[in-house]
Amino acid sequence: MKIALLISALLFLAATLLLLSGLLDQHRRARQVAQRLDGKPLSDHRVSHWLQALGDSRIGQRSVKLDNETQMLLNRLGWRSARQRSLFAACQIGIPVLALVLSLLIQSVFFPQVTNYWITPAFATALGYLLPKRLLAAAAHRRQRQLAIEISTLIPLLRILFESGMAVEQSLRVLSIEGKQLLPALTHELRLILTRVDSGLELGEELNKATQLLAVDEFTDTCVILQQLIHQGGGAMKSLLGLKLLLDDRRLTRLQEYISKMSAKMSVVMMLFLFPALLIVLAGPSFTALARAFGR
Repeated sequence: MKIALLISALLFLAATLLLLSGLLDQHRRARQVAQRLDGKPLSDHRVSHWLQALGDSRIGQRSVKLDNETQMLLNRLGWRSARQRSLFAACQIGIPVLALVLSLLIQSVFFPQVTNYWITPAFATALGYLLPKRLLAAAAHRRQRQLAIEISTLIPLLRILFESGMAVEQSLRVLSIEGKQLLPALTHELRLILTRVDSGLELGEELNKATQLLAVDEFTDTCVILQQLIHQGGGAMKSLLGLKLLLDDRRLTRLQEYISKMSAKMSVVMMLFLFPALLIVLAGPSFTALARAFGR
């Protein structure tokens, strides 16, 4: 009975995969036709086509659009294009399905006598659904820390360019081109801002929108000073210098907190590993002498 149930489950899974493959292939051909009509180059990578088609489906787009936190994390990570959001939507749908299939196969092969048959698949599906979002949150938090570190390097470069006579937009354009290796995350954001400025939008408003999307305090303070420089035309050099000193003090305070926490953790490690060894070395001979005395 269990073997027949397993065979029927595998056949149902194979039919579902064939149907999904046909739908994805049809969607891929329609997208290729649209790309040919638009004059865009075509990519020959089938896996990326399938992932993008799965992400572009109605379920994939709804899984991303209904969750405001996911959209916020994607913006903080810098994934703002339709292709990147489609790839994440494909992962959001595909990983739970893959976890469900693997858990069913492993349980049916290695643990066929389990009474509660659907507990492990349900737990695997829930874990597969939560895993992409947690990884996305960790990546977004890591990029925010990278942006905060790069701001300390951006401010002296801006002061040098301002002192050479450049305006705000010219300085940002120079940094977006010349600072790709030194400031990779910030130059990416600056290129996006300047692209929207080239389309006719105002630089101050785009800087304000970027601060709301990224939610990095250091970047927000810098953009406030840049907006002041745009509207007033001067008087922001001292503000940049003060902000640089403030950021250095914050970084020093964070390093001191990290060192203090590390020293506390090291004391716990010493108590766990060094104290037993020290106790054996110092109190070992006395314990052995007492054991011998009681033995006699």
